[in-house]
Amino acid sequence: MPSKNHGRMAQDMKRELIAIIGEMKDPRVTGGLLTVTRLDVTPDLDQAKVYISVMGREGGPEPVVKALNKASGHVRTEVSRRMHIRKAPRFVFVADEGAAYAAHINKLLGELAVDNGEPADNDADTDSE
Repeated sequence: MPSKNHGRMAQDMKRELIAIIGEMKDPRVTGGLLTVTRLDVTPDLDQAKVYISVMGREGGPEPVVKALNKASGHVRTEVSRRMHIRKAPRFVFVADEGAAYAAHINKLLGELAVDNGEPADNDADTDSE
């Protein structure tokens, strides 16, 4: 059963991860919008799975995930130093496709509404002129 302290530590760790990734100078990581969407830490602090979302990059999230996994040792050291903990977890970065999937579904729903002959949202209010 996860405790309050475990949840608080995971939140603090996520905040530090965001700061550390933001300070990285690797060109594979910079550019585009990179978001840490979720952090799953094992109760024994041995491993942490970091879900990231990448928008606005041509290569998609794969090169970013690969670069972050290569730099995971540096990230682990920085988290340990900043949070003053002796043992930081091993970080495994994974692409979170949730935001891209939601955008795809919204696009499909928009196309479906247009195909059914429904007016667009902003066109419905202009008839009263």
